[in-house]
Amino acid sequence: MKKTVAIAGAGGYIGRWFIHTFKSKYNIVALSRNEVKSNPYPEVEWRQVELYSITSTINALKGVDYAIYLIHSMSASTRLNQGSFEDTDLLLADNFARASAANGIEQILYLGGILPKEEDESSISPHLKSRFEVERTLASKGTPVTALRAGIIVGPGGSSFEMIRNLVNKLPALMCPKWTLSQTQAISLRDTLNIMDHCLGNAELYNRPIEIGAPEILTYKAMMEKTAAVMGKKRVIFSVPFFSIGFSKLWVSYFGKTPQKLVSPLVESLKHTLTISDELAFKSKDLDYLTYEESVKIALEGGGTFPKLPKFKVEKRVANTVRSIQRLPNTRHQSALWVANRYKVWLPTFFRLLIYAKENELDDLGFYLIGISRPMLQLTWIPDRSDVKRQLFYITGGWLVKRFDYGWLEFREVLGGKYMISAIHEFVPRLPWFIYILTQAKLHLWVMNNFRKYLEKYRE
Repeated sequence: MKKTVAIAGAGGYIGRWFIHTFKSKYNIVALSRNEVKSNPYPEVEWRQVELYSITSTINALKGVDYAIYLIHSMSASTRLNQGSFEDTDLLLADNFARASAANGIEQILYLGGILPKEEDESSISPHLKSRFEVERTLASKGTPVTALRAGIIVGPGGSSFEMIRNLVNKLPALMCPKWTLSQTQAISLRDTLNIMDHCLGNAELYNRPIEIGAPEILTYKAMMEKTAAVMGKKRVIFSVPFFSIGFSKLWVSYFGKTPQKLVSPLVESLKHTLTISDELAFKSKDLDYLTYEESVKIALEGGGTFPKLPKFKVEKRVANTVRSIQRLPNTRHQSALWVANRYKVWLPTFFRLLIYAKENELDDLGFYLIGISRPMLQLTWIPDRSDVKRQLFYITGGWLVKRFDYGWLEFREVLGGKYMISAIHEFVPRLPWFIYILTQAKLHLWVMNNFRKYLEKYRE
């Protein structure tokens, strides 16, 4: 009997190729934010999901045996996203972990990045640190996780390889920064997919990190030289001891024809040596790995193409939506319930003689300016979707709010209570957008920064 596999990030590079390769072997549930209009593969089920919503994610994972998690939040889903990609990825992974546990999913397969060896965690690039944090978060609710840690995955349409190809194709001479001498072990798309297939449902690999890569150890400079040779391009490629990380981002983004949002975390990670340790190496199956040159040939033959995706319905979304995600310390080792209640008390105290809070007979909480009877913001606590570790409030009123039927505020524990996340989702301001950006948006970040300082200051 076929197993059902859900893929979060199904429209990306790995997701699309996994569907294309294994659509006959598994019952695949592909997750998408948009509703499908026409599906080129009828045997693949596409489900609409809002991964920022725990309820939506729980519904999307019903009837699923295994889940593949391929989410990297590098692009905003609202007009304004006040939050780092690290904090956003942390929240999304926590949602997915909660939804997986609620559905009794047998295994989460996560594709992350190889981690540097023998380095202080504080020196690891934000991108790789976030990948490791997501790995731990996915496992934090009890669902077994198999974490595949990979370097560059070389195949048709892969953004990392396309960046290298574009650099080689565009520049007759490449003056490479020092970081291009860092070592790594690339892996072909074909071998990556085979390993993923082998890991699904393999209980011996549950709750394990596994590093994957071809045996050949290469520098990024060597990869560019080999790519040039396969492409039949004569290129002068040499390294220099300068080029700041900041300048490298601009250089790689422009000549590599890659958005800077994608280039930035990648370049920061390339300063590390990212080779496979013997302890974590994939040994569960003998593989005849493709060489780097063989992988490049296949990628070039593919012409940067992807397998087909469905056509999605163009949905009219509410304009001027805001998402704001802040990570807060939990030095007091308190619950989300405590933090939410403390915020209710702290905010009026912080703005004393200007703002006060009041609850009505329906337990709606309103924040008021002194002398004005209508609340600036009204929150309705949702008890059946709240618990000690997560407190949920719908945004249901206020003269600063344009839309009352959607949008929510939450406080939640993540990573076993190591941090708290405060997040506003799908908030629609009533102020004109340019005024909101210059006033209310900045004020909110200032307030949350001061609340963070408050939590850091008062320890048990």
